[in-house]
Amino acid sequence: AKLIFTTSLFLGTTITISSNHWITAWAGLEINTLAILPLISKSHHPRSIEAATKYFLTQATASTLVLFASMTNAWHTGQWDITQLTHPTSCRILTSAIAMKLGLVPFRFWFPEVLQGSPLATGLLLSTIMKFPPVVLLVMTSPSLNPTLLTFMAISSAALGGWMGLNQTQTRKIMAFSSISHLGWMTIIISYDPKLTLLNFYLYTMMTAAVFLILNTNNTLSLSTLMTTWAKNPTLSAMLLLTLLSLAGLPPLTGFLPKWLIIQELTKQDMAIAATVISLLSLLGLFFYLRLAYCATITLPPHTTNHMKQWHTNKPVNTSIAILTTMSTMLLP
Repeated sequence: AKLIFTTSLFLGTTITISSNHWITAWAGLEINTLAILPLISKSHHPRSIEAATKYFLTQATASTLVLFASMTNAWHTGQWDITQLTHPTSCRILTSAIAMKLGLVPFRFWFPEVLQGSPLATGLLLSTIMKFPPVVLLVMTSPSLNPTLLTFMAISSAALGGWMGLNQTQTRKIMAFSSISHLGWMTIIISYDPKLTLLNFYLYTMMTAAVFLILNTNNTLSLSTLMTTWAKNPTLSAMLLLTLLSLAGLPPLTGFLPKWLIIQELTKQDMAIAATVISLLSLLGLFFYLRLAYCATITLPPHTTNHMKQWHTNKPVNTSIAILTTMSTMLLP
């Protein structure tokens, strides 16, 4: 069953990103949604069932809106081609549909809840591969979308992703809010340089995958358990520190590259104020990444905790984690 779901996931993604016709894109998105649902609700915990229900309802609404936008456009222009979306109303409907698919502000409420209810491996799929088809659709339709609306949504996503992540104690929720603020960075540049959006998405996927895989190896779901993992695998915790700082976008690391290029492009487009605001908002994100990193590597837990102490493991680290963390820290040169 797992094999079928995973192949359907990749199939749905491939169908959407390679399609020219709106109906095939919609079909790919539907296959994607249906394939991830069993993976979310696998543990039969009430919270994961709730997460699956929330996910299904939001994604179904978003897919309906995608279909509605394309039909409105076809009704007015006679075009079913994705790149030919020209009618202003359908452009607005499509923007809201894709924002709902991605979890951009103002449709972000489902994402942290769903991520909190699903296991770490599914959380990784939800924050990376499930975001890929909507981002590609956004890139393909970007010339006809409204730049002011996109900029507004992007800045508010960066702001809310930063602010709401500040007081979280669950690692999955923190990753969800970090994802929302990163999507803000991708959306702000999409009208001016869609290639930068894709570059940002690829690097974000790489760094998020590295963080999720490390958390999955250490089996950490909250900050209090993250404090006891240092003894288990010190090298891995140190790499987690670097990968988190890379996600925050600090200079010598990979995550600085997309932010640098986006700020440069925004100043070329006379949007220096927007660039300043979104850079200041990324400091909020830096705060909670630092908190995660601090709990993972610098804090020694008090000796009276009721947590299980972790034994040091001599198991070799997964190769994919090694490759991903190295790339997440070293790619900038």
